[in-house]
Formats: sequence, structure tokens, C-alpha cells
Amino acid sequence: MSSAEVETSRTKAWLMAARPQTLPAAAAPVIVGSGLAAAEGVFAPLPAIVAFVGAALIQIGTNFANDYYDAVKGADTEDREGFTRVTQSGLISPEQVKLATIVTFGLAICSGTYLVYVGGVPILVVGLVSVFCGWAYTGGPYPLGYHGLGDLFVFVFFGLVAVTGTYYVQAAAVLAEPLATTVPDGTVPLEAVIASLPIAGLSTAILVVNNVRDKETDTEAGKRTLAVRLGYRWSRVEYVAMLAIAYVVPGWFWLATDVGPGVLLPLVTLPYAATIARTVLTRTDGEALNPALEATGKLLAIYAVCFAGGLVLL
Repeated sequence: MSSAEVETSRTKAWLMAARPQTLPAAAAPVIVGSGLAAAEGVFAPLPAIVAFVGAALIQIGTNFANDYYDAVKGADTEDREGFTRVTQSGLISPEQVKLATIVTFGLAICSGTYLVYVGGVPILVVGLVSVFCGWAYTGGPYPLGYHGLGDLFVFVFFGLVAVTGTYYVQAAAVLAEPLATTVPDGTVPLEAVIASLPIAGLSTAILVVNNVRDKETDTEAGKRTLAVRLGYRWSRVEYVAMLAIAYVVPGWFWLATDVGPGVLLPLVTLPYAATIARTVLTRTDGEALNPALEATGKLLAIYAVCFAGGLVLL
């Protein structure tokens, strides 16, 4: 094999470890938070861009950590039906993946220094807790994903915190002085919290598909995900409930705020969501659920663009 072929193979392996197909979970909150900020007249492009960079780094760092810790803990085996894990498969050494995890989380912290200047102590606390929990998802003495808390982690940090945090740093840049020690007035309105719920729900739905697919192998490995604890039936109920949250919230905005009917634009994605849900409700194998996992990620991205567009343009 030539050196070029080896380099290409290693590049592909690192892309597999980073799992770029999961980046909609990082982009979607920034899109929606920025859309709401624009609608409320507090859009600030630089904080929005830096928020995305930080969110993407935390997402990638979490992916590296999952790859490493699931392999060393024995949760990833050859029987797993999901996408290839580079540590377990031997494509990249455990030491290199662990180092990549540390470096990526370090870069996330560095990228957040500007956001700390803009948003002050609240962003410092949120950022450090987000990085810690990204590591603790599969690492540490009490890994969240191994004790049924992964769904809650995703709902909170890739939904509630990510959307409201994106809105907050932009509103703080416009409305408040730098380096605030408390949350300035008007920077975390109720609308930002409600707008975060669809993203929280759809991000969690991605994890539900992943865990339903891996339920049997996770059970054998002693990984007590929420899908292992709930079983197939109630995990599917959870998936539908997460989708339902996404399609109720636009109606709330239309009826309870002064936003126009354009906020209902995300409803155009409902048939696509129903098609994916049909697969999740009837299948457990990787052949069906791997495409459903990717499709749920695409649904999240499309929904976020529609929701933000409905808030801003219509």
C-alpha cells in the first residue's frame, strides 16, 4: 500500500471517529437560537459563529470519547450492528483516540473564551459543565450513557442549553456589558426555552434509534442505556414522544406569541418524520435502523432550518 493510500485510509478513519453525520445535532441549536435572535432583533453573527464552533467541538469530542471508552469498557464488540468504531476495530490506537478526545475538548474550551467575554460567568459555568458531561457520557466512574442518563444528557445539553445558550450570547452581546457575573435581563426569555424543546426532542430521538439498535449487545456488555432499561416498546413510545414535542411547539408559538403563521413551516417535515417513525416502530436490526438513524439526523437539520426560517422570514 502506498503512503498516499495509507494517509487516505487514516484520514477516513479519523472522519469515521469524528462522525460528521452527527454534526446536525451541533448545528441545529445554533440555527434555531440564531433564528429566534434575529426575530427578536438581537442577532449577533460573531457570537453565533463561535457558538457553532464550540458546539461542534464538543460534539466531536464526545464522539471520540464514546469511541474510546466503549471500546476499552467492552461495550463495542464485533456483534455490534452500528457504524464502525475505530478503536474497537483497530483502525486507530486507543491512545491516539484518547489524545484526540483531550485535544478536541481543550479546543472547545479555548473557543469558548470569547463567549465567556461576551456572556460572562453564566457561559463559563455552562461551557465547563457541557465539556465535563460530554466526557462523562461514557467516561469516568459513573458514565451517564451506561446508567440510562444519556437521553437526559442529550435533551438538556444538545437542546435546552445549546439553543438558549446560543440566544443568550447574542442577546448579551447586544443588550449587556461584557463579563457579566449574572444573567442580564432580557437575555433568556421564555420563548428561547420553548424554542429549544423541538431541538432537544429530535436530538434525543437520534440517540433513541441508536440505543434501540444496540439494545441486545448493550445488554450483554452491561451497558444499561435507557433502551435497555425500558425495552423496545417504551423506547418506541419515547421516540414518538420526542417527535411530538417538535410538532407541538410551533403551534404554541403561533397561538401564544405574536409570531405569524410562518412559524408553522416545520410541519412540512411531518410526513418525513412519520416515515422514519414507521421504521423505528417495527424494526430492531441495524440494516433498517442505521438508515433511520441518519434520517433522524437529517430530519433534525431540515426541521431547524424550517423553524428558524419560519421565525425570521414569514
